[in-house]
Amino acid sequence: MIRFSANLGFLWTELSLPDAIRAAASAGFSAVECHWPYATPAADVNAALQETGLTMLGLNTQRGNVANGDNGVAAITGRESEARLFIEEAIAYAVKINCPNVHVMAGFTDHKAQAQRTFCNNLTYACELAKPQDITILIEPLNHYDAPSYHLSTLDGAMETLNSVNDDQLKLMFDCYHLQIMHGDLLRRLEQHLPHIGHIQIAAVPDRSEPHNGEVHYRNLLTAVDAMGWCGYIGAEYKPRGTTEEGLDWLKAYPA
Repeated sequence: MIRFSANLGFLWTELSLPDAIRAAASAGFSAVECHWPYATPAADVNAALQETGLTMLGLNTQRGNVANGDNGVAAITGRESEARLFIEEAIAYAVKINCPNVHVMAGFTDHKAQAQRTFCNNLTYACELAKPQDITILIEPLNHYDAPSYHLSTLDGAMETLNSVNDDQLKLMFDCYHLQIMHGDLLRRLEQHLPHIGHIQIAAVPDRSEPHNGEVHYRNLLTAVDAMGWCGYIGAEYKPRGTTEEGLDWLKAYPA
């Protein structure tokens, strides 16, 4: 059965996070996920989750100094202390709202060996903290058009990182939007990497709008993923062309 999670980093952004959770429930989503919830007290988020019966599936570590262009710091040599504070903060927040996944953001680097060592060391630290809480740590390749110089941009790079850290607590965030742009051949890549995938996300390619637009036929792709035995959710991480409600017709293509 294909189940969808609303990514509240892009959907219902005009609402507070608790109200966005309620809106997602009213729209028929089975779960929610977010980017950076830290400005909202965890108790308020938890209350909305309890009220709606939804689960918050995932959240991101802080980006760092956004005004200076940061998009994560976990792979930036010299900022290890900051990266670990962000990891600690994210895991602590996740525990408070019973969130099972934390995406550790790598940041922009020169892609040299030292940056990769820094990333792996910080991910090892994250896995050690997450394990007692039964939280999965996620890494996500971002395409090099939207995030030039982001440390992790390919599946090969992600698998190299997973193999280097060698911890079952670490999984891959398979974002179909980013990976279609970088690689294509999504179905084969999902088949090959399914045991290492912790979460799947979708959006239209190339404009990242509602998933019934663009070059990827998600109905066929997700039906095949379901047949593979995928038991997780599919994260709707897209940017609506208009209001969120105006763009929800794509959900009607999938059985409730």
